[in-house]
Amino acid sequence: MATITPYETASGRRYRVRYRKPDRTQTDKRGFKTKREAELFAATVAVLKATGDYVDPSLGRTTVAAIGDAWIAAQLHLKPASRVAMEGSWRTHVKPKWGTRQIASITFSEVQAWVAELSTGIPGAREGEWERKPKSASTVNRAHGVLSSILDVAARDRLISSNAARGVKLPRKVRRSHAYLTHAQVAHLARESRAHSTLVNALAYTGLRWGEITGLRVIDCDFMRGRVRVTQNAVTVSGQLVVGTPKTHRARSVPIPSFLREEFAELAVGKELDSPLFGTGAAHLPVSASKRGWFAEAVKRCQAADPTFPRVTPHDLRHTAASLAIASGANVKAVQRMLGHASAAMTLDVYADLFDDDLDLVASALDQARRAHILPTLEQPGPPSTPPHTPSKVA
Repeated sequence: MATITPYETASGRRYRVRYRKPDRTQTDKRGFKTKREAELFAATVAVLKATGDYVDPSLGRTTVAAIGDAWIAAQLHLKPASRVAMEGSWRTHVKPKWGTRQIASITFSEVQAWVAELSTGIPGAREGEWERKPKSASTVNRAHGVLSSILDVAARDRLISSNAARGVKLPRKVRRSHAYLTHAQVAHLARESRAHSTLVNALAYTGLRWGEITGLRVIDCDFMRGRVRVTQNAVTVSGQLVVGTPKTHRARSVPIPSFLREEFAELAVGKELDSPLFGTGAAHLPVSASKRGWFAEAVKRCQAADPTFPRVTPHDLRHTAASLAIASGANVKAVQRMLGHASAAMTLDVYADLFDDDLDLVASALDQARRAHILPTLEQPGPPSTPPHTPSKVA
């Protein structure tokens, strides 16, 4: 049972509530201006204790850094690239801002203001200069996600009663429009890629991610069935090549067109079963990401010959694969399986623009169905019509 006692201060009489926490240790809270306020607090504590929702206020003095460092170290389930991005966000944006703050002192309004500041930046003293440049929506959302995840851990550990970062309005990501190549443009790019022509065709006709296709081993290829088994991913993280499971952590089987089977078989000649299919076989092929890399140079040569040739990256060939598959009549479920998306809904969301033509086909199909069923009925001869009765004139 809580006890309420008055005491005197320079500002007047105040009230103190002494009560026992669930662990039976005694504590108090001071500063209530009226006895009524003290009684309401005591009643609230009693209810929280009875329902099991009581949170010790002293635990809220734990700092964000104390929880955050341990949380970051525990993110071993993430893919290497994701973990590096998360660590960078914590180190660059979250820890400098919130690290020394007590978790219970953080408010929703403060987090919302921080998100807005990251999004809009801080102008410098001179016009056109920035004290802190605006960050992209992806950067802002990741930073907020790190802070919110840390506060989630604190709430689950009963250090705070709720997460102040929940419900914050976040900037929307501006999705870049996809660049889709035609069959002829893929052939042109493959020719200009020279020694890498098979790799370009493979990216454009299988939809594999760069890390997946460079992670392919000879043993993953079934040349008779025309299938490749995607079981691993080879990506560069912080300058180091890391070979692991595919992005979704799930293996999948992907078809390869017949014209690529012979080219794949030629690449496999003389290599060990466990060797990478692309490259020398001794090491995984690094991504051609620089502006002067072989892929960028091939695109430039295509654009020199054809000014309408779009600017594309190796990843855009994955979008091209989706476009060519859908244009050939593949349904969304087949495209989902080929690309390795988590669900068909995700495929529809990413490539909604490619399915717009389906709406026109629906309208056309409905028109044809109506003509087939309704018009013949309208054209059938009906009963002879009776001329309207004209009353005779009365003499």
